[in-house]
Amino acid sequence: MPVEIERKFLVKNDAWKLACTDSVKIRDGLIAHSNGRKARVRIMDGRGTIAVKGKERGFSRAEFEYAIPVSHAEEMLRTICDDIILEKTRSFVPHAGLVWEVDVYDGILEGIMLAEVELKSEDQTIVFPEWIGAEITKDSSYKKVNMIAQRMAAAKAP
Repeated sequence: MPVEIERKFLVKNDAWKLACTDSVKIRDGLIAHSNGRKARVRIMDGRGTIAVKGKERGFSRAEFEYAIPVSHAEEMLRTICDDIILEKTRSFVPHAGLVWEVDVYDGILEGIMLAEVELKSEDQTIVFPEWIGAEITKDSSYKKVNMIAQRMAAAKAP
């Protein structure tokens, strides 16, 4: 079974930009979520994907991701995701044998910047770059669905 082992962090400053080797634009939308599980559609670097992710157990979760035609991904974003489409630039930053992914959000989550790193095992040793802040892996307020809900509520507030 495919497994994703991932940890997420706040970003303290822009020092990561000095080591960035590449970046891509991403648009994605949530198709469904329930009890810690989710399905999402994404367009990244001219390719469409659909992913189904299981409930987190520790830092791990089952992840099934499949290529789909970009036209299908566009239609899903337009018709299934309730016009709640996340836009971000993902930058790739190598450090001490790992590649950190720094996501800088636009659109509804503009101003949010998070970093994540995928691991081979949950107990893998991590050498943290100086620009990494507090860990948010288990902080539910940083789940995308919750961040979106907070922003939408704030936009509706008088």
